[in-house]
Amino acid sequence: MTEKIIIAGFGGQGVLSLGQFLAYAAMYENQEATWLPSYGPEMRGGTANCSLVISDKPVASPIIETPDCLIALNKPSLDKFINNVRPGGTVIINSSIIHDKIERTDVKAVYLEANEIAAKAGSVKTANVVVLGAYIALSGLFPKESVKGTIAKIFKKKPDVIPMNLNAFELGYTAV
Repeated sequence: MTEKIIIAGFGGQGVLSLGQFLAYAAMYENQEATWLPSYGPEMRGGTANCSLVISDKPVASPIIETPDCLIALNKPSLDKFINNVRPGGTVIINSSIIHDKIERTDVKAVYLEANEIAAKAGSVKTANVVVLGAYIALSGLFPKESVKGTIAKIFKKKPDVIPMNLNAFELGYTAV
């Protein structure tokens, strides 16, 4: 099993954090993982993306040419990476920001109103965790409870935000 994922959006949307959640979840599940961030010099508001390779075998390279899944949190990112997704792959689209439908018919498109769902969880800042929940529900990559444990571990120094993030995860998980 090897899963190649590209997560892309604006800086400040939690793109890199979403990738880190998945990388940590992989480690906690005794999987191999690479996480390769990329962002412009302007950081917040600029473009950001990260590539993840998660596998039960050693990962030779973090570079991804043909992802199994694209998580696009903004339109420029969707436009940049959509044609790279392998036929039969999945594209998760933040339809709170991206209002266009994709033209490709050889991939599974999932339109997720991540910002609206995050607001219901308590903060629009949890939109990336909403997307994490949706991705886990769609992919079955890791057990749901394992990822919830990862969220709790990552936020252990900020225990007051754990319940809101777990709620955001659940709402994303059930949204798809």
